[in-house]
Amino acid sequence: MSVKLWRSVLYVPGDKPRAIEKARTLRADAVILDLEDAVAPEHKDAARGNVKEALAWRWPGPLLVRVNGLGTPWEHADREMALLAGVDGLVLPKVEDPATVRELHLRVPLWPMIETPLGVLRAPEIAAVPGVAGLIMGANDLARALRTRPHAERLPLLHALSAVVLAARAHGKVPLDAVFNDVRDPQGFIRECEQGRTLGFAGKTVIHPNQVELANAAFGVTDAEADEARARLAAWEQARTEGRSVATYQGALIEQMHADEAQETLERWERARSAPR
Repeated sequence: MSVKLWRSVLYVPGDKPRAIEKARTLRADAVILDLEDAVAPEHKDAARGNVKEALAWRWPGPLLVRVNGLGTPWEHADREMALLAGVDGLVLPKVEDPATVRELHLRVPLWPMIETPLGVLRAPEIAAVPGVAGLIMGANDLARALRTRPHAERLPLLHALSAVVLAARAHGKVPLDAVFNDVRDPQGFIRECEQGRTLGFAGKTVIHPNQVELANAAFGVTDAEADEARARLAAWEQARTEGRSVATYQGALIEQMHADEAQETLERWERARSAPR
């Protein structure tokens, strides 16, 4: 099945071997082993060794590595290790210039993080770079740079969030929502997931194992939604059999666009059911 799920993408600090081991047992759609913000400078080398070892293991889904940024003392060693070890993708922090992404030529999927005002403004150009698989929202750094005040509904960041989704979708790339910081507030996390899905994000980056299943549910397809999609497809197929170009289902008009959407919904539902448990 060609559909890939990115409902939950779990960050794991590279200097925490036990957390890395546990991540393999969770049902996150993808894992990001972090060598950047989550790792103190004095632990960078040890973390790189841990990540190199983990890249040799078998993982149930894509395994990405967030490397240290351009101009840092660790950037070259991080990228060389990840590439030689066979990473599934590289997460690039604080990307602002599409030219720097274009010049990397790493032959692995790239995931630029959009976490600065300039990054938001240049998100369409960054998303258009060949080799970019998706854009990851970095709301913490962006909020600091914008000097916004905390807001439960992320009102100060709504323009930036939508801009990143728009840029990614315009170029056929995957938009991933930012992390939710308070791991003690599952209801707040669920609300933010629902907001992210409403805005068009494909999934959410998460920082705690307890957030994984909540994100999977929020960005997934329920059995009821799958049944609804089947019914819409059946109505569409019946209409086409009868030579009609449109159909109706429970009073709603169904055109080719709606049939395609229903088919995608079913594919995502099937993909989730076949994922390792």
